[in-house]
Amino acid sequence: MSLHIVLVEPEIPPNTGNIARTAAATGSVLHLVKPLGFSLDEKSLRRAGLDYWPYVKLEIHESLEDFLEKYGNRRMWLSTTKGEKLYTEADFHDEDMLLFGKETAGLPRDFIESRKDRAIRIPMSKETRLRSFNLSNSANIVLFEALRQLDFPGLK
Repeated sequence: MSLHIVLVEPEIPPNTGNIARTAAATGSVLHLVKPLGFSLDEKSLRRAGLDYWPYVKLEIHESLEDFLEKYGNRRMWLSTTKGEKLYTEADFHDEDMLLFGKETAGLPRDFIESRKDRAIRIPMSKETRLRSFNLSNSANIVLFEALRQLDFPGLK
């Protein structure tokens, strides 16, 4: 039993390192969809993940199309400020894919538009609605709601 965190074109190494640490600590699978804004051996990426990297279940995909070719038949939840549904209204299942876009632009608009029923958002004040939470914070918020709904499988 595991959930999948999918980072589409992440740009900031410490965010990815923090999410890798969370993935390792929760037994989640981390997917990185290229192009990446950094190299995987970058010092800040490794430092953020510290000694967790050996425990990260990591898959790297050459593109979003490559990812979809392999996993397109899976249930996906798209985390976006454009989602109409709150993340707490999603009904998460084992093996769900939780997708997050790059820090500067999010997920591609046409990708979101074609999957509107799976677009979820984290509520924010109106003053900041055009911006978003930090990527690693967002991934943690959504992941832990999914884990809570599944009764924290395999976690103590």
